[in-house]
Amino acid sequence: MQGKVEICGVNTAHLKTLKNDEMVELLRRSQAGDQAARERLIEGNLRLVLSVIQRFLGRGENPDDLFQVGCVGLLKAIANFDVNLNVRFSTYGVPMIAGEIRRYLRDNSAIRVSRSMRDTAYRVLQCREAMQAEQSREPTLEEVARRLELPLETVNTAMDAISVPVSLYEPVYTDGGDPLTVMDQVRDTKNTDEQWVERIALREAISTLGEREKRILALRFFDGRTQMEVASEVGISQAQVSRLEKNAIRTLRKAIC
Repeated sequence: MQGKVEICGVNTAHLKTLKNDEMVELLRRSQAGDQAARERLIEGNLRLVLSVIQRFLGRGENPDDLFQVGCVGLLKAIANFDVNLNVRFSTYGVPMIAGEIRRYLRDNSAIRVSRSMRDTAYRVLQCREAMQAEQSREPTLEEVARRLELPLETVNTAMDAISVPVSLYEPVYTDGGDPLTVMDQVRDTKNTDEQWVERIALREAISTLGEREKRILALRFFDGRTQMEVASEVGISQAQVSRLEKNAIRTLRKAIC
């Protein structure tokens, strides 16, 4: 981040950074109860928090809120990091901070998701972060499903359930004029204006038919019955069914065309 950026009262241009040896020593002292070392660790890793929350901007959440939640993740990482492991603190801290932000977004979503679905999604996120650390790449959902021994459909459903909803009026592009929104890119090929008009006309045309003609058309074209089956159910001959069916269709065509 370049220049001065104020977030939660923090001037990012003045943020400190820590060398790896200094980080390890401060972690040892902090976990032993040294509050001054803990404060220095927090200050020295605020840039790490800011780098993580960049992934979650643009979702309608206040950046200051995300920053504070990220700091909670940082505190957990500082308290739980094993200094005896031969890994950098950032390798452990980034997933912890990101996980805390994801939990915040999930729990504060406008759409309520069942507890069991949220728990499944949380397991998927944890597993994905662990596999990413192991493999140094983003695992596929198929790989995560195999690791958790869950059906792929369950994993997909859980991840969809915690996805942040997008407004139809969310701008996706602008060239200086009116912005292009999500709604502009969504097209319904099934419910067009022409089809709505045709449906209304057909409904009005059907209302002019007698009850027996309506029943014959419903049995023939909605239930897929043969004329012999319709004749047996209605209690008339097949010839009468054929005649009434043709007359009804002729009436509908005249009303629509």
